[in-house]
Amino acid sequence: MNRYIGYFITGLLFVVPLAVSLWTVYLLYTFIDGLIPIPIPGIGFLLVILIITTIGFFFKKFSIASSVLGIETIIKKVPLLNLVYSSVQDLMSSLVGSKKKFDKPVLVRMNNNLMKPGFVTAEDLSNNGLSGFSSVYFPHSYNFSGNIFLVNRKHIKSVKSSTAEVMKYIVSGGVSGSIKV
Repeated sequence: MNRYIGYFITGLLFVVPLAVSLWTVYLLYTFIDGLIPIPIPGIGFLLVILIITTIGFFFKKFSIASSVLGIETIIKKVPLLNLVYSSVQDLMSSLVGSKKKFDKPVLVRMNNNLMKPGFVTAEDLSNNGLSGFSSVYFPHSYNFSGNIFLVNRKHIKSVKSSTAEVMKYIVSGGVSGSIKV
């Protein structure tokens, strides 16, 4: 039963933020599109993109995030919402924030004939009692999920490709991007 609850929560972590984001963009789009008296194809979509970009600019430029802290405090008190919000916030900041976590692309030797691309998220796990091990995240192809493995450092090889290039390679199933060793 606990396994199914875990699956449900994992599903929520993917579905809820995506659904809320899409629903918000849709509502904003229909609202703005309804304000424009002359039907110009694509203008509502462009205005939504412009509004979201402008909000992002103000948040980053003027540190408005501190005023949102009150909302964040309320969200963090609601049990399930806290789990979803903090997980999405951590994932987003590790991908595109100023504190990027996936900045060390590597290849990990899984056996003699198999290597898997991933990203080191913790270089040294000695303080966890795992001397000689690193934490490596392996994103899935064509999906917004992945696995985390604790890997002996002797099986990890740094790559010369950029983080974006390796992520593109992994997410596309090896069709786009490249990995330079």
